[in-house]
Amino acid sequence: MEKQAIDWIAADWGTTNLRVWAIAPDGAVLEARRSDRGMGGLAPEAFEGALLALAGDWIGPEGAEVLICGMAGARGGWAEAGYAAVPCAPAPAEATPAPTHDARLRVRILPGLSQSAPADVMRGEETQIAGLLAAEPDFDGALCLPGTHTKWVRLSRGQVTGFRTFLTGELFALLSSQSILRLSLDDQWNAPAFDAAVAEALAAPESVSAALFAIRAEALLATPAPGAARARLSGLLTGLELAGARPFWEAGRVALVGSAAQQAQYAPLTAQGVTLTRHDAETLTLAGLRLARAGLPPIGGARP
Repeated sequence: MEKQAIDWIAADWGTTNLRVWAIAPDGAVLEARRSDRGMGGLAPEAFEGALLALAGDWIGPEGAEVLICGMAGARGGWAEAGYAAVPCAPAPAEATPAPTHDARLRVRILPGLSQSAPADVMRGEETQIAGLLAAEPDFDGALCLPGTHTKWVRLSRGQVTGFRTFLTGELFALLSSQSILRLSLDDQWNAPAFDAAVAEALAAPESVSAALFAIRAEALLATPAPGAARARLSGLLTGLELAGARPFWEAGRVALVGSAAQQAQYAPLTAQGVTLTRHDAETLTLAGLRLARAGLPPIGGARP
């Protein structure tokens, strides 16, 4: 790949990972790379070095424009990019410059979104939402963006009108590794146990805490099927989330944005009469970054 073929660099900087793409003048991806140097393990002064270590050979003497979404813009990140308050369009009208020592770098970070009541924030997901709207400008309905902190989002007339964050993934990690339930889990998976637990939690979310302890009790009193305990823990937490997110999905249509494995966790929604459309998170992230860059004013020397 010739350096002069690169028009700009797109980056998605999460808590645990950094993904970068070299973008050609026609918008095509020339090369993609990934590292585990996420925001969570970096001091503010270390971001520039982490970027150069991963993609420094893409940057010629003429320099490069870098547009970043995600946690690099959080407090304690490379440069705090702030939040746009909902209701608003997910594609921003401005971005925050990040300080650099290397004069070849021209770095900007996109803002996240915030909600005052109930209090909530997101960083990175707004770029995926913008990517969805780039493909489906008339989309009106709910999105689910699974992850450690799953986002449920309501879109109407091109604007994010409200959203809620659920700690489902983090709760699973904590309970499976640091609670008494860890003693009952194996590394296998039992799909019927997962589906049954989702339905149970949806029907009686007030009983989930007791149902969680029953996972341990069942392991002491009997021999659960392989993978049943792990799947049941995941299913109970997923069902609890779905009970809380009912106002988002009860209209009957949800756009799922994530990997195939993440999307599979929400397949039980079809039993509730919900139509699911599935979208690849990386594809939408890139589409959102392209859309954001097109809407931002150019920076010195970056574009004619």
